[in-house]
Amino acid sequence: MDLIEKLEPVILIFAIIIGLILSNIDFLAENTGNLINLFLCLMLYGLFLEVPLKDLKKSFKNIKFTSTSLIINFIWTPLFGYLLGDIFLNGHIDIFIGFFMLILTPCTDWYLVFTKMAKGDLNLSISLLPINLILQIVLLPIYLIIFFSSNNSMNYIDLGYSLLIVIVIPFALAQITKIILKNDLKEKVAGLFSDYQIVFLALAVFSIFNSNGNLLFENLDSVLTIFIPLIAFFAANMIIDLLLSEKINFTYKEYASLTMTTLARNSPLALAIAINSFPGHELIAIALVIGPLIELPVLYLVSRFALMIKNSGLFFTCRIN
Repeated sequence: MDLIEKLEPVILIFAIIIGLILSNIDFLAENTGNLINLFLCLMLYGLFLEVPLKDLKKSFKNIKFTSTSLIINFIWTPLFGYLLGDIFLNGHIDIFIGFFMLILTPCTDWYLVFTKMAKGDLNLSISLLPINLILQIVLLPIYLIIFFSSNNSMNYIDLGYSLLIVIVIPFALAQITKIILKNDLKEKVAGLFSDYQIVFLALAVFSIFNSNGNLLFENLDSVLTIFIPLIAFFAANMIIDLLLSEKINFTYKEYASLTMTTLARNSPLALAIAINSFPGHELIAIALVIGPLIELPVLYLVSRFALMIKNSGLFFTCRIN
């Protein structure tokens, strides 16, 4: 992992801080909100350029690992996440929706950093990226409709518009780019957008907090309640991953990879969909960005915990490699 990828969490935290500091500049705050979609679409275009959809079949080479990961990410996690939100966030519907979207979308970038730190199987984790990406695109709108359509928070027209603007168009443009450009030029364009993905995301995060700084400070107590169910999610899934990996005879590397791909959250896709699907509900987007403030230190601690498990001899004693 290069230095920029390792510093991504720090860059995002600085984007939040600077956005909030400058939120009292009226001219800036009144205009940054209009730029959020632009930055997110550019970032997602670069993400779709990078994701090797032609390698999707690699996800299924290790069927036991892939099926376990998908069941945890897309069946257990939404049900458990909704239960946690219902217990801890009832009465804060926007924070509840933001938490649920955060929980439902597996990370598409920095989970690889923590997988490497925990000495997991990096190639196995990379192979999951395309299928995780596709499933979250397909299932996120479905789960939102199932769980939240009854409380009048969902607008189907806005949801459809959101999917068109921030998913379908960037995805289609990325695939057209791959078809039109020759290999060398395609790699250069993909590399350029890959290098600037964090810049676009940081600019989007800056714009969100700059244009909604007053809203955040007015609802700070409500926003911070997201930390309670988020910590409960990490703690429960960390234990489940360990016990399940031992039960079904995973190697240590498989266990470490499973832990990171089922714990790491915060896909930029969820942020883009939230901003467009819930106009006038900015707290949803703020909750999605606030989440990583607790997630990132937790993932670091989990990577240390995984290495401690490896060295303890209590688990995976015959299946370290």
